[in-house]
Amino acid sequence: MSPAQKYYLGIDIGTYESKGVIIDSECEVVSSAVVNHSMENPKAGYFEHDAETVWWYDFCKLSHSMLLRGGISPDEIAGIGASALGSDCLPVDMDCRPLRKAILYGIDARSQKEIEFMNEYYGKDVVRKLFGRPICSGDVAAKILWIKNNEPEVYQKTYKFLTGSSYITAKLTGNYVIDQFLAQATFKPLYNDDGSFCTEHCALYCKPDQLAEARWVQELAGYVTRKAAEETGLCEGTPVITGTGDSCAEAISTGVLQAGDLMLQVGSSLFFYCCTDHLIHDDRVRGNNFTIPGTYSIAAGTNTAGALTRWFRQEIFRDIRPGLDGHDMEVYDIMNQGLEKIPPGSDGLITLPYFAGERTPINDPNARGMIFGLRLNHTREHLYRSALESVGYSIGQHIDIFRECGVELEKISVVGGGTKNRLWMQIISDIIGLPIQLARVSIGACYGDAMMAALGTGRFTSFAELRQYIHLAEVFMPNFKRHEVYKKYRKIYNELYRKNSELMHQL
Repeated sequence: MSPAQKYYLGIDIGTYESKGVIIDSECEVVSSAVVNHSMENPKAGYFEHDAETVWWYDFCKLSHSMLLRGGISPDEIAGIGASALGSDCLPVDMDCRPLRKAILYGIDARSQKEIEFMNEYYGKDVVRKLFGRPICSGDVAAKILWIKNNEPEVYQKTYKFLTGSSYITAKLTGNYVIDQFLAQATFKPLYNDDGSFCTEHCALYCKPDQLAEARWVQELAGYVTRKAAEETGLCEGTPVITGTGDSCAEAISTGVLQAGDLMLQVGSSLFFYCCTDHLIHDDRVRGNNFTIPGTYSIAAGTNTAGALTRWFRQEIFRDIRPGLDGHDMEVYDIMNQGLEKIPPGSDGLITLPYFAGERTPINDPNARGMIFGLRLNHTREHLYRSALESVGYSIGQHIDIFRECGVELEKISVVGGGTKNRLWMQIISDIIGLPIQLARVSIGACYGDAMMAALGTGRFTSFAELRQYIHLAEVFMPNFKRHEVYKKYRKIYNELYRKNSELMHQL
């Protein structure tokens, strides 16, 4: 290896685990590591992380581990990128010390009263103008308002209201920045279209100087401080880019780089990013600009995907124990046994995956999960296959919406932990009737973080240049015979929520 070789480090903080990679100048992974952690659910609809013991601890552990595993000297790291859960709310003091646990993304539904107030305060027409869609549980402004209303002592002490990537970058550099795309997408209406603070609308929530400065994702946020160097094992003075949300970084890692590119991020939840050449206005999804200058995006997300399979593993298949190495993947492999013999539609069984409420396309935090069509011939394998199919049905719903909005899909990429389940990926392809592709490097957002760090520090000159370094590992082609069978089940799936939502709300 050339002594002049430089490396780029990317770390992503996720819902249940954090991942890191170090890549070389040709975007080849030379070191990687994963750290597991938990998500706190202190009461119904509340989901939290401890920013110090989860986010920063994981970052430091991953950094040390990857340098050691790769035999890489800290001074060989030419750039650092970080991402984290996209629309969190973390109040910190002047020393970047968290004042409470971070309120997580759209899965946290505690701010419903604040959302109702905001809807009444603005009115329907102004909401559409300011947000471009209904206000939802993923909006950080509503979370800030919740803190203001329910934890006034925390609110009064807050120096900055941050999201996850802003916190990590601040810990590294001492500077408070946020990706301008993430700012506009999740902090509406606190930032203007150019990324500046919207003083008029900030007044209801916080002071403008309590927000992070918006920059492009690949712009430098600053340099690793002496204190951060001691804690992370990195070299003082190493450049750090602004960073972004996990889903955006993951989209870049799969090659979502031009209009028509769609990413399916199959993690604990399911997140969609579709790059478009025009702004989309549809109440069922979120239309925004995109992190790549001159492009737009459709963002959408469900509350469960891997979280649903985890529930089945913990509650329905609890008798299956991990093997000697203790890896849960063995359990999931066993859970998959026999599923391929069950016909499409699981012998007349349909699941609504709303076990934690739902974001898009129904935007209803009070939605409930449903297993519809049970008969005595159904087994737990039927139930599990039906759950996997339900995620495919939801993906189909979203693709229908994208098409209604005039978006022509050119490429669908899948990424995330769910891609380890190849049967699940094939089921999704069969349901939507389209090929889906898996990139050779599928570790996720951290890979996108490292690539953007290389871009931000001069290794590459444009996002388009990254495309040649993203290689395919596998393509799942649809079976059109099974696709035809799924069509009738999709029609029933699409009707189940509409016909039962009132009863769900009564619960």
